[in-house]
Amino acid sequence: MHVPTVKLLIDGEFVESASETWRDVINPATQEVLARVPLATPEEVDAAVAAAKRAFLSWKKTPIGTRARIFLKYQQLIREHMQALAALLTAEQGKTLADAEGDIFRGLEVVEHAAGIGHLQLGEYAENVAGSVDTYTVLQPLGVCAGITPFNFPAMIPLWMFPMAIATGNTFVLKPSEQDPMVTMRLVELALEAGIPPGVLNVVHGAAEVVDALCDHPDIKALSFVGSTRVGTHVYQRASLAGKRVQCMMGAKNHAIVLPDANRAQTLSQLTGAAFGAAGQRCMALSVAILVGEARTWIPELVDKARALQVGPGRDNPDLGPLISCAARERVTGLIAQGVAEGATLELDGRTVSVPGHEQGNFVGPTIFSGVRPQMEIYRQEIFGPVLCLMEADTLEEAIALVNANPNGNGTALFTQSGAAARQFQEEIDVGQVGINVPIPVPVPLFSFTGSRASKLGDLGPYGKQVVLFYTQTKTVTSRWFDDDAGSGRVNTTISLK
Repeated sequence: MHVPTVKLLIDGEFVESASETWRDVINPATQEVLARVPLATPEEVDAAVAAAKRAFLSWKKTPIGTRARIFLKYQQLIREHMQALAALLTAEQGKTLADAEGDIFRGLEVVEHAAGIGHLQLGEYAENVAGSVDTYTVLQPLGVCAGITPFNFPAMIPLWMFPMAIATGNTFVLKPSEQDPMVTMRLVELALEAGIPPGVLNVVHGAAEVVDALCDHPDIKALSFVGSTRVGTHVYQRASLAGKRVQCMMGAKNHAIVLPDANRAQTLSQLTGAAFGAAGQRCMALSVAILVGEARTWIPELVDKARALQVGPGRDNPDLGPLISCAARERVTGLIAQGVAEGATLELDGRTVSVPGHEQGNFVGPTIFSGVRPQMEIYRQEIFGPVLCLMEADTLEEAIALVNANPNGNGTALFTQSGAAARQFQEEIDVGQVGINVPIPVPVPLFSFTGSRASKLGDLGPYGKQVVLFYTQTKTVTSRWFDDDAGSGRVNTTISLK
């Protein structure tokens, strides 16, 4: 059977890579080879950056309304192709069709936000700050920007990056995950159809060598990354040393605190969905629940809810699909075994899940540990699978201290019906994104993604107002205009503008 090849996008053309190194794109539910993706050569990376650099000369001068209208058309094209995009995403990534549509929709929200760039990229103006002196600021694009995206959201996270970068007047080089690049490339095709000119958006594929090339390239001015802490730390250090602006959204260990006054039925449903949705392959997954006081008696009901979840291939729209790869499955099952060895109580074991007709799939069912302690590896590591760790605390203060002692700060949630407890929690918790009875508190694009501490490097987050500042340089202009006969011509050697 003929296996298609994934192309590069360079200067508006989809081109076959000359690379001698290729990897298979594999359906994680069946092990079927869907396509082959190249690891781009250094020359191809250079060509993509050069195309972006050339295109920037004219793109930065393109009227802001013209840029906005491209993204108005782009969001409409994404909506029209939503079902086909979701099916492609499910085939290569594994998540359910419903979750795949959610993946695309959360990216679509950022595209819609990019269409409003005329309001977002406004500077400031002050008249007569000194004698006949006016001052104003403009937000100007940086130049060539780059993005490195992970396997778990192959639609949403590319759409976090290139639309806002391009809408603000930059050009872009995207490196999608080599594990599931097909839906990303289809979104790129639609972006060109919407009117993005040649060279403004380019795509290269690859692994560590291509990542390093993007970090090092002198013509790239800013770099965005979403992925693991190990790779993100490397990217931040290497690209920063090369003089680039860098933002890295990295690993997590997200906690929920459950107070006994919380709505029991709703809380148990929210915990189950947030822990096991997308097979736990979300940087915002709730992987730890701290049960306070009498809430610890809810464990049997939580186990029953998790046990009832359906596991299967994403195209059948079960509750959760497979993990991305055989290696991911081996890692997750190995950590489950380690949790048992360390003395945690295995309340629900997902290692034995069976999906008839898909015996080769990378399936792990919902797994729950109780009695988890901070020194255990299942707590210390981001498992990135459908594994929920349960801890206990006597008070809200004790639970907050547990969360704050963890180095990560991506997201956290509190379940309660007490306004006083909620206020105490949001004030005292040291985590960037806080949910109150909201298990996955990822903000809409009017706001920015605000992970913190070990989950984030760089001070400006993706999308929202912060990313406009990330992708632009603030230029301040101070001006004074004279009438021909005005002024005394006196020499002023002080710093004053009087």
